[in-house]
Amino acid sequence: MSVHVAIAVIINNKNQVLITKRSADKHQGDKWEFPGGKVESTETSQEALYRELKEEIGITVESATFLLDIVHQYKTKEVLLDVYEVRHWIGEAQGLEGQPMRWVDRSELSVYKFPSANAKIISKLS
Repeated sequence: MSVHVAIAVIINNKNQVLITKRSADKHQGDKWEFPGGKVESTETSQEALYRELKEEIGITVESATFLLDIVHQYKTKEVLLDVYEVRHWIGEAQGLEGQPMRWVDRSELSVYKFPSANAKIISKLS
């Protein structure tokens, strides 16, 4: 089984990155992640990114730059991650699904427990 996901590395004007915490009942639950979500069959990964960020954290993305893609195999599923950098948006990020979130310095990312598929993103940001 393969899951296609669009992910945002959202960077504020203090050069901090936004991370959110996955719900305990989800795959890789209780770990920190970069916001985003599944790409539906009717949309591009960038369209999915914009939709997911509006639904999850209430921001309207003005522009996103492709950063990298990752294919990662977990025991039960494969994930295809399209990762974008977002520096320009409208609105203030908030956890609309009740998820904890925080802005962190890039140097602090290694302190947080992320799904292993995110290792390349963290490495690129460090």
